[in-house]
Amino acid sequence: MSRDPIARTRPRSADVDADRLWRRHLEMARLGATPKGGVNRPALGEKDIEAHALLATWARQRGFGLAIDDIGNMFVRRPGTADDAAPVVSGSHSDTQPTGGRFDGIFGVLAAFEALEAIDEAGIETRRPLEATIWNNEEGSRFVPGTMGSGVYAGRLVLADTLAAVDREGITVADAVAALKRGIPDADVRALGAPITAFVEAHIEQGPVLEDAGEVIGVVTGIQGSRKFHIEVIGEEAHAGTTARRHRKDAFVEAVAMVNALHEIFHDAEDLARFTIGQFEILPGARAVVPGRVKFSIDFRHPEISVLDDLGDKVEPACRSRARACEVTIDELPRSAPVAFSGLVPDAIEAAARLRGYPGRRIFSGALHDAGNLARQFPAGMVFVPCERGLSHNEAENAKPSDLAAGAQVIADVLVDLANRD
Repeated sequence: MSRDPIARTRPRSADVDADRLWRRHLEMARLGATPKGGVNRPALGEKDIEAHALLATWARQRGFGLAIDDIGNMFVRRPGTADDAAPVVSGSHSDTQPTGGRFDGIFGVLAAFEALEAIDEAGIETRRPLEATIWNNEEGSRFVPGTMGSGVYAGRLVLADTLAAVDREGITVADAVAALKRGIPDADVRALGAPITAFVEAHIEQGPVLEDAGEVIGVVTGIQGSRKFHIEVIGEEAHAGTTARRHRKDAFVEAVAMVNALHEIFHDAEDLARFTIGQFEILPGARAVVPGRVKFSIDFRHPEISVLDDLGDKVEPACRSRARACEVTIDELPRSAPVAFSGLVPDAIEAAARLRGYPGRRIFSGALHDAGNLARQFPAGMVFVPCERGLSHNEAENAKPSDLAAGAQVIADVLVDLANRD
């Protein structure tokens, strides 16, 4: 990590309470807890609204302000001495994958809130207000696309279109946001896109680099881009025992041909490309019926925009050329270009980590995060802490209390630093 001569003279912030931070992780983990020790908390489902309400209760006990915007992002606010100034904001998400862990997303929320509490307990005044936020539907496991709340806030997604998105039960995002607001009726209204001085997000690394190196803090330098597709192969149901192969329009057979072709196209000798088919649905799903319809997803990620463009553009012709007896539709979701973090926020993170004596490094993120959307409009950066074996999106996901506390401490120091700059 580079040297910063100013760091030695920069005053320390308040010390965070590691035990309190850990207890609150355990409390949040009970909301949507799975038998294997993980968490299943779909965005703005019953348990996720309970998580928002629990944070709101802690915020009220502190006398902090509370607001929700039109896409369901929630903000906890500690006033500044110049309270009309744009805030310095930290946070992440509270929703999980269906077999998610106890730390992905919620660590960033709780680290931000712990930072606000520690600063408040120490009586430290900041010129700018400080905010801890929960961004809505980061994972995208209930509503598509992911990083939805931050995407609308930063202007990458259109509010009306996003509110109209539906889950598998036909519930719209608008319905879910309304349920959140009913669950926290005393929250004020937050304006979408209101200015932010800077945004910093804490997150578990979701990879093994920090743990393998024995380091505690990762100063994130960027996020790789992604392209996502929904493919539907439409054939014809037929009797499995009486329909000859030459008469079949077997959607499964042609979908498999597409998948095999795509795996060949996306093979990368350098192993930088990330190509995943995470959903594959066969309909009607009956033993004695030739499949008439198959739906599958494509998640493709790469740090270089040229590769994203080149390989992503090969998805449609590869699928159409394998659709012989069947029809195929290819829908691309809003894409995310690679994001670079530089300047104000990463420099402040690096200086804070060094001042506290935490070993760390600059690191690149393979996963998408809300900070990637915010960086398109405001100065932004991320703090990574290690997670056990780099495992995430898994019920066995784990992190050390001391590492979580270190990440929260860096967040607290950065918030004070940035909120008191001119």
